[in-house]
Amino acid sequence: MFDLTPLTEAVIKGNAPQAKELTEKALEAGVSPGTILQEGLIPGMAEVGRRFEAREYYVPELLIAARAMHAALDVLRPLLTESEEVQPLGRVVIGTVRGDLHDIGKNLVTMMLEGSGFEVKDLGIDVAPEKFVEAIKEGNYDILAMSALLTTTMPSMKATIDALTEAGLRDKVKIMIGGAPITQEYADQIGADGYGEDANQAVRVAKQLLGLPAD
Repeated sequence: MFDLTPLTEAVIKGNAPQAKELTEKALEAGVSPGTILQEGLIPGMAEVGRRFEAREYYVPELLIAARAMHAALDVLRPLLTESEEVQPLGRVVIGTVRGDLHDIGKNLVTMMLEGSGFEVKDLGIDVAPEKFVEAIKEGNYDILAMSALLTTTMPSMKATIDALTEAGLRDKVKIMIGGAPITQEYADQIGADGYGEDANQAVRVAKQLLGLPAD
């Protein structure tokens, strides 16, 4: 039986080359892509999230761990798409809103969501409401996640929700928002379904919105 514990530890420590190498070795040993993801990578990111919440880890450690997880995912992803054994927890489309060019927070949330078993489509930065609407029209997404770092771009979040309502798509997707100036009060004010204060909380909120266990 191939031991996936070292892979989990490589993710926790943020050792990307080792995470990639151990993933390749696990595949060579006949471990299924789904098992590697569920029993190797996801527990690693769960522990990283716990340490972040306990203030044992900070954003740099979170980023390094997420990159290690991505190094392993790059190996697994082509195999996972061919396999029916792994179903994502949910499908998320994410982007930084129109007028905002910041992406570190969005990228961190994307990495944490993927590390927790979600499938994520990243639309990038400066995403217009129309582009979010188009993505929801074309894809079968469960959650729309929006990020803003500037107070001046926060109205774009409401504009996007209004555009979804006008297109008759508002009820088809859960909406969660986040970013430095965002608060729960603002999320309630514009009619968003959830608010995440940081990347780890964003994962928890995403699970709650889909009725999944938080841990």
